[in-house]
Amino acid sequence: MQAKRITFLADPYDGGMNTGRPATQPRTPFGERLHAAREARGLSQAQVAEQLGMSQNAYACWERKPVALRPDQVEQLAKILGVSVEALFNGDGGPDRKGGPTGKARRVFDEVSRLSRKRQQRILGVVEDMLAAQRMAVNA
Repeated sequence: MQAKRITFLADPYDGGMNTGRPATQPRTPFGERLHAAREARGLSQAQVAEQLGMSQNAYACWERKPVALRPDQVEQLAKILGVSVEALFNGDGGPDRKGGPTGKARRVFDEVSRLSRKRQQRILGVVEDMLAAQRMAVNA
């Protein structure tokens, strides 16, 4: 009997698996935002901790427990994760807004998003051309 070679098309370690030990306690809201920003950036706890000059265990506490960070630590953390300080604290990248007026550009693009795809493409083509002309004028 001859051995058959079995190959898998998909990599079993495709990033959808959880890493590390299961948590014994839930994350704080700040820890959730911190974890999400780190994962979105594709960094491990060890990589972030190294850039911060601390141990992985100490950084892991930031994602799990209520912590008091110094302002310089928060700024450095936001820079490493590629998010704003506001995003770390509010979760949306900006101040907590409870409604209020929206900008004119936002309203116009919301209206454009409700049009057919063909009309959207025509409008976006014009806008992209105008933005390119604006960039060239600024750089000239």
